[in-house]
Amino acid sequence: MGNTEKRHWVLNILIVITIIVVALAFTAHYKNWVKTEKEDLEILSGIYFVKIPYANMDSIEMVERIPSMERINGFSVKEREKGVFKEDSLSKNKVYVYVDKLSQPKIRLVYQDSLKIFLNMPDSTETVSMFQFLSNKIHPPKE
Repeated sequence: MGNTEKRHWVLNILIVITIIVVALAFTAHYKNWVKTEKEDLEILSGIYFVKIPYANMDSIEMVERIPSMERINGFSVKEREKGVFKEDSLSKNKVYVYVDKLSQPKIRLVYQDSLKIFLNMPDSTETVSMFQFLSNKIHPPKE
């Protein structure tokens, strides 16, 4: 009888650990974690992380739709689209997509001459604020 009690205890611990790992993975993928540092922009969404120095940013614009692309890896659920894509079969450049709401405008950021990111947040005002912040980093206002 003591042996089965030990197995139940180990199984219970394994179940709890599994639930914690799943909850952490869900939290990490649930939204885009965007951090603006002094010299760069950091974006984390689950296993997808990118760090872009402001000096390497070339252009920024708001777009209504993301173009049709080939998914390398990632996922889409309802209005969320996240992952790494290719624009076409000839292109070697990766396009990072961190879109929390497909129906809202997205920021299209080009950096290092040809690398692209599409980004938005669940709240459109947050997206507009981020767009204005990054626009000022790329094209500082003249004094």
